Amino acid sequence: MLALVEQTRLRVSRNTEAKRKSQLGQFLTPARTAQFMAGLFTSKDDLNCRLLDAGAGVGSLSSAFLERCIEGDLKFKKVEVTAFELDGLIHKELNDALASYKKSLPLDYEILGGDFIEQAVNKIQFGAGKGFTHAILNPPYKKISSDSHHRLLLRQADIETVNLYSAFVALALAMMSPDGQVVAIIPRSFCNGPYYRPFRDFMLERAAIRHMHLFDSRRKAFKDDDVLQENIILMLERGGKQSDVTVTTSTDDSYADLVTHTHPFNRIVFPDDTERFIHVPTSAVRNAIELSNAIHCSLDDIGIKVSTGPVVDFRLKEHLREMPEAGTVPLLYPAHFTGQNIEWPKPDIKKPNAIQRNAVTEKWLYPNGNYCVVRRFSSKEEKRRVVASVVQPDTFADAQMLGLENHLNVYHENKHGLPEALARGLAIYLNTTGVDENFRRSSGHTQVNATDLKMMKYPSREALIKLGEWAMRCGEPTQSMIDEQLDKLSA
Repeated sequence: MLALVEQTRLRVSRNTEAKRKSQLGQFLTPARTAQFMAGLFTSKDDLNCRLLDAGAGVGSLSSAFLERCIEGDLKFKKVEVTAFELDGLIHKELNDALASYKKSLPLDYEILGGDFIEQAVNKIQFGAGKGFTHAILNPPYKKISSDSHHRLLLRQADIETVNLYSAFVALALAMMSPDGQVVAIIPRSFCNGPYYRPFRDFMLERAAIRHMHLFDSRRKAFKDDDVLQENIILMLERGGKQSDVTVTTSTDDSYADLVTHTHPFNRIVFPDDTERFIHVPTSAVRNAIELSNAIHCSLDDIGIKVSTGPVVDFRLKEHLREMPEAGTVPLLYPAHFTGQNIEWPKPDIKKPNAIQRNAVTEKWLYPNGNYCVVRRFSSKEEKRRVVASVVQPDTFADAQMLGLENHLNVYHENKHGLPEALARGLAIYLNTTGVDENFRRSSGHTQVNATDLKMMKYPSREALIKLGEWAMRCGEPTQSMIDEQLDKLSA
């Protein structure tokens, strides 16, 4: 029966315009992923099951769950399915899918249209929303504006979040009975960053993480819909006591190369992390950053700051110049940096190389000096996510000020340059394989934000200066040389 549902999914997906998919945040779950997700549930014999499927689509997830019931893997006296689906155009397909299981199971189901968030909040407020034993979700992905009706509704349920997908998961958790299990496939962006901090708090205070699955390829989980988003499959247990977490990885949704590891929870959420970033270690082996007792300092400990480059070019468009001229100062973009080298001016990058220095732009400029910069945008498929370089003031010998564009993160001392050895030591440390690996464990989005860099741990100021002095002596170190220096750090 699931095979027929998969045929329906492919047909509906092909016949639905991309614009409508985007408006609804609707990307239907492929059968193999639905089966994997359903396979994460456990059951206690002879209990009644109340299954929530919010954003049910054509019924792929519920069908995969019910297939396990038919096969005897999940044993219940009775199964009741509540399927929410906003898109009334596919209610017939959803009904056909669920109805096909009534012959084989003691099954009741209801299909609810309309707004899931509104209905769920109402149920929670009137005490009628709790009692689901299981939830299986592929929620919509769409941002929620701060003044929207959805945001106001969610606050009535003590939920503060910025996207529909995290709202659906939070509401599902709120509607679970004790020991209720939630399995969801969602973007990985909730794992870090300040905007999802309230959601992480909500989730971790109400549930234990039991299982996380990560796809190595960002393109494969919803390849039929051409979705470029790193997804994670998450299993949560409402009110569960947190213990070790199972982490699995696979290249794609064939799960042919599935790798499984078990990790203590303190490798998932670090005990001293006030932001409660969620890390996804893909190896049982601790890397150099975790193993080193020399890497324990915050940026405050070191006495420096990191900020997003202050020049937002489209806001200062009239002050930008293609090439330097009288009255301008250098303007630096990520394209000006190649490894530790700077090429400026660079006429072939289709970006301005200079910005006027005047009363309007002055507050956005930094004094010429040594700065460590990290480009903000990268992709998971790139060799490195964290790429650091050093601004070398001699490149701009006559310039008193510099423009640092918004696609760079900038390490500075109160908006002034760093000692050269410190700037170079920071760049060396940030370019180690260990830092890159550690960053990938907590970040699933394509940005390296200043907040991410603030949350990292660093060697001491003295150790970074020594690292920079070494770099200045050896010229252009190779990656193996850089990694070897990390191994040599001592407390």
